[in-house]
Amino acid sequence: MKRRTFVASSVLAALANPAAAAETAPGGTASPYRTDRRVDVHHHFCPPSYIAAVSEKVALQPVLRNWTPAKSIDDMDRSGVRMAMLSITNPGLSFGDDAAAGRLTRACNEYAAELIGTYPGRFGLFAALPLPDIDGTLREIAHAFDVQRADGVGVFTSYGQRWLGDPFFAPVFEELDRRKAVVFAHPTAGGCCKNLIPDLNDTVIEYGTDTTRAIASLVFGGAASRYRNIRFIFSHAGGTMPFLIGRFVNLAKDARFAERLPGGLLPELRRFNYDVAQSANPGALSSLTQLVPTSQILFGTDFPFAAGPPHVEGLRKYGLGADALRAIDYGNAVTLFPRLGEL
Repeated sequence: MKRRTFVASSVLAALANPAAAAETAPGGTASPYRTDRRVDVHHHFCPPSYIAAVSEKVALQPVLRNWTPAKSIDDMDRSGVRMAMLSITNPGLSFGDDAAAGRLTRACNEYAAELIGTYPGRFGLFAALPLPDIDGTLREIAHAFDVQRADGVGVFTSYGQRWLGDPFFAPVFEELDRRKAVVFAHPTAGGCCKNLIPDLNDTVIEYGTDTTRAIASLVFGGAASRYRNIRFIFSHAGGTMPFLIGRFVNLAKDARFAERLPGGLLPELRRFNYDVAQSANPGALSSLTQLVPTSQILFGTDFPFAAGPPHVEGLRKYGLGADALRAIDYGNAVTLFPRLGEL
């Protein structure tokens, strides 16, 4: 299916909706930005082909099996989200058969393209990739950007015992760097660390921890400084990394990392982008906002696992000013995705 004739027309027309709503900023003053322009960069979809294929391998959570486009649109409307960037979530696409993973990946991306055509201006796409199949991934990157005009690609923080900074992934990141791509990194439980504590789902601890491992592998392995054209987005306020920043800083003093961090540690971490999905609370926001500028923080919900309205309310209650809220809600997304125009 051909896609994105709507880029210059449908999307911008939808974004030009003159209806406006006043946001109340801390202190009770009305801020001059609309609240129906949010861009959700952490929003999952679950195509029928995905449900059918993956259900043969693992038991999908009911919230995924029961997902529909209508449910996404409803949550977006209740949250003032104009556009959601679609991505595939766990358990992923690869179950040991590269050919099958490639077919499933393509089917998911084509389904997303159909949604984008059906609901102009409401959805974007972080194209799925059949990692750890390198050759298949390079083919899918070409198709995603050259045919589907994807907004970026989605990857997981690890694949088995390899995290994103592993040299194994170098051909993929070289190509993504060449394309100056946006890379949305979603957490998973690493091969080392699944089902460690009885009755404790891996999402509670391991997802945030695996995000931290991925960031550490990229930064301390030197990949972050090599692939400077890639715009990374890390989920859930950067996992546990902001809380562990003191340990990161101390490790970066080691002479081993001088060549891998030519500009220093903190500038690398502050180049990354971080969404607030399931992190719009004082603990997470306090750690993140003290580490990175507001320009690097993006609105995200983790739908359908979490709803949008509590994230909107959490950001408001935290006490951010109108300019910061505007940037997080949509301004920073426009910087990453210029096709959105002036929201």
